[in-house]
Amino acid sequence: MQPQVKLIECPRDAMQGIHQFIPTDVKVNYLNGLLRVGYDTIDIGSFVSHKAIPQLADTAEVLQRIDLSGTKSKLLVIIANERGAEDAVRQEHVRYLGYPFSISETFQQRNTNTSIEGSWARTAHIAELARKAGKEMVVYISMAFGNPYGDPWNAEIAHQWTERLVKELGVRIIALSDTVGVANAEDITRMFSALVPAMPEVEFGAHLHARLDNWKPKTDAAWNAGCRRFDGALKGFGGCPMAEDDLVGNLAMEQFVRDLEARGIRTGLDLEQMERSVAEAGTVFP
Repeated sequence: MQPQVKLIECPRDAMQGIHQFIPTDVKVNYLNGLLRVGYDTIDIGSFVSHKAIPQLADTAEVLQRIDLSGTKSKLLVIIANERGAEDAVRQEHVRYLGYPFSISETFQQRNTNTSIEGSWARTAHIAELARKAGKEMVVYISMAFGNPYGDPWNAEIAHQWTERLVKELGVRIIALSDTVGVANAEDITRMFSALVPAMPEVEFGAHLHARLDNWKPKTDAAWNAGCRRFDGALKGFGGCPMAEDDLVGNLAMEQFVRDLEARGIRTGLDLEQMERSVAEAGTVFP
């Protein structure tokens, strides 16, 4: 039977903020284990400035060395500009290009060194590169639920940019991102309840940053509002190093999966292999 939910495991997000370089051999071994679990997609690396994210400078090598022979998972990489997109589309095994489009002017500058309008022009160019290369684009609406910088924010702003991405650029996968973990259940319900029925042609996802004690109200709110695509990282490692010094971790994927399975929701995962990866994560991340 087909899974009832799409799960995107994000080791890239888990690794990117770690200062001590994780050896490429260690990354490859860990990723090979994740590839056997059965996630819909693995957010596996990034093609961004090595100065900005030195931890992921070996993404191209990792992509050459991982074992894809027994996996059904698709691969996603994050890019921040046209140059990164050009590098990414040359990778045969990459299916998705993920771009963080912030609706916070401050964070867009911090994350990709451009304004929101500059980011829009970039997104249009990247969408065209992806189409020509036979890849798909995933746009993350960064700061979708508010931001700590005092920039104007409300659900209408998020809705307007999402509508433009869909209608003008043809984007069909959009993840609403709780970049610094400020979202509450009410905000999440309001956003997904408005967007999911308004744009049935779009696959909306939730990229929720949460702590181990507050993830469930957030995921329940997204699920009950119609979201069926969720990002997470085993053991909740990670967060966005461009946002704040105090990283808010990712949704702990294993907790979310156990919760789904306990409620009778089919995930399609090899749960024993997932638990092996959970144990290995404890040795990979310092």
